[in-house]
Amino acid sequence: MSAVTHAIRRQRHDAGERPFIVIWESTRACPLACLHCRAEAVPDRDPRELDTAAAQDLLRQVAAFGHPAPLFVITGGDPFQRPDLTDLIAYGREAGVRVAVSPSGTPTLTEERLRAVHAAGASGLSLSLDGSTAELHDTFRGVPGVFRWTLDAWDTARALGMKVQINTTVARHNLHDLPDIVRLVAEHGAMLWSAFFLVPTGRGRSLGVLTPAEVEDVLNFVYDVGLTVPAKTTEAHHFRRVTLQRRILADKGDDHVAALGLGPLYRELRDRAAGLGLDTAVRRVRRPPLDVNAGRGFVFVSHTGSVHPSGFLPLGAGNVRERPLTEIYRSSDLFTGLRDADRLGGRCGACEFRRVCGGSRSRAYGVTGDPYAEEPWCGYVPGSFPHQRELASLLAGGPPSQPTAQPSVPPRPTAAPGGKEHREHRAQQER
Repeated sequence: MSAVTHAIRRQRHDAGERPFIVIWESTRACPLACLHCRAEAVPDRDPRELDTAAAQDLLRQVAAFGHPAPLFVITGGDPFQRPDLTDLIAYGREAGVRVAVSPSGTPTLTEERLRAVHAAGASGLSLSLDGSTAELHDTFRGVPGVFRWTLDAWDTARALGMKVQINTTVARHNLHDLPDIVRLVAEHGAMLWSAFFLVPTGRGRSLGVLTPAEVEDVLNFVYDVGLTVPAKTTEAHHFRRVTLQRRILADKGDDHVAALGLGPLYRELRDRAAGLGLDTAVRRVRRPPLDVNAGRGFVFVSHTGSVHPSGFLPLGAGNVRERPLTEIYRSSDLFTGLRDADRLGGRCGACEFRRVCGGSRSRAYGVTGDPYAEEPWCGYVPGSFPHQRELASLLAGGPPSQPTAQPSVPPRPTAAPGGKEHREHRAQQER
């Protein structure tokens, strides 16, 4: 196994032939009013939703990708608003498709329903925790009591033996609360903690954005706590860049804070984690991030059957009622284009990490209207990492199908991060 494979997990199958994961928005009906909601959820179900027969056909289309089939996640809205939820889980299991459920933390999330989902064959449960206290979480979710419902469902699912993933939306309201959220994850136990970096779509357009400098600090914090809890990021693909940088810096014995020019937020999060004992908690093997991006291992199907590279990238490539999902994913211009790193623009197109990162295509589109634009929440200056020879060697160790990442245009001469130019660039980001 190559060195880069140890640092970043590759998809087992050709990402152009089959996705790693298919997300299905089963409904937009949801009693919550979350501040960041992509779906702009509504109280009632849409009559245009895929009915039971159409949903079963979708599961057959997912199975048609081949064995093993992609993981199929039923989300919403609140999937418990669908009376056929357990029937669809059981149908997926019979079709050879692993099915997970991502419900909302509402009163529908009862022990009885969780037992039914588990009995039907759900492979896992994904829950959202956006604050370590009821005040923080419930304010963000728009309904009092959600925090308690979420913790109860979490503990119930764990007691049933279900795999639980905890998702945290990283936004301005909880930036300083992240270590306390990780503490809850460590205490209650989870298969995975995912830090989701907000995409300005749906209701999320009204929330304050993070600066690239703040994002860099948080990504390095997520890397740190990966020894305490299994951690990943969502819509922060430059976490893969951070993982490679931190690996090389550790091998060289360099101070990552100075080398990467990390700021006061990182130091605060690191110190708070230490104060909570997270730095001395059970040390585990770090979970390498998986090389997945919008349209490259990831596909989203809406409640009406339209197909998108991500739930946060509203460009459509077809509809599963009219064209097989396999065909849309493998051959549509949108999906094939997003799998071509040479089409990336701006700093992403010039970046030596572009083939293992690629940036959030959803955020690029949300901010600029161009899905190939540079990642707005990344402040990395291409070519500025001080150990380019070691990086090139690490990237060259990847599988033959993944060529060495090289800038498409020569990067402008820069000082190493931590030098004068990097500090000036960071200061501009923070202003």
